Amino acid sequence: MRLNAKGRYAVTSMLDLALHSDKGPISLAGISRRQDISLSYLEQLFCSLRKYGLVKSVRGPGGGYRLSREASRISVAEVIGAVNVTPDVTRCGGSGDCQKGETCLTHHLWADLSQQIHDFLDAISLQDLMSRREVKEISENQDTRLSAQINLDRVPLTMVADARQQKII
Repeated sequence: MRLNAKGRYAVTSMLDLALHSDKGPISLAGISRRQDISLSYLEQLFCSLRKYGLVKSVRGPGGGYRLSREASRISVAEVIGAVNVTPDVTRCGGSGDCQKGETCLTHHLWADLSQQIHDFLDAISLQDLMSRREVKEISENQDTRLSAQINLDRVPLTMVADARQQKII
């Protein structure tokens, strides 16, 4: 079983949102830059996340998204489920018609494994992920990198080109 891009991006973007929630509503553009996820793809994901009740949108200047409840009360399984991804390792999608319409010998083994994966993901909250040292470090590095990129965006292109030629940046 592989978690598809939709599920991975949903969890990544929700974790980013949770990590930056102390700064007020978070723009999708900011998440897009930090996580290198297409803005249009994020808009689709957040439409599903909003419908599922995991995020709230804030309109107007300084608007964006915020979590609908505390990060400790949002599980990874909920996030994945909100974008219609299930951790299913059966060949039949759980329907039991794996072998020409019949249940295969190992169907129940794979169905049990799928349930174990779901239970594992359901036991992990966004807060649990936020509390991990390595997650904090990666987030800080992303913020630093993004801050440096934004500062370069404000410098005239001729100065950036000169600096790059001189290997200053």
